[in-house]
Amino acid sequence: MANAILRDDGLGTIEHWIGGKSFAGSSQRFGRVFDPATGKCQAQVALAGDADVAEAVAAAAAAFPEWSTTPVVKRARIMFRFRQLLDEHMDELAALVTSAHGKV
Repeated sequence: MANAILRDDGLGTIEHWIGGKSFAGSSQRFGRVFDPATGKCQAQVALAGDADVAEAVAAAAAAFPEWSTTPVVKRARIMFRFRQLLDEHMDELAALVTSAHGKV
């Protein structure tokens, strides 16, 4: 099942997502994630440097005031939608986790 989710070349390159934007990070360094069962590279992921962590913390702090004043009903709708998306993609997520642990 994991093969249905992974492209022939794996998941490709995964960058940081901070403050609503995707980027490689200040270090411009990447680590590789391997399938422990096959040794095949599944993905290349951006490695965070101190500046990236600081930017992520600042983005979270900047987003908090708006989120904290969002009406609870709207926040609940957002969280329920998140749960719905998890449910809709549960098989794919399970396959990725299984593959990452070297299971077929």
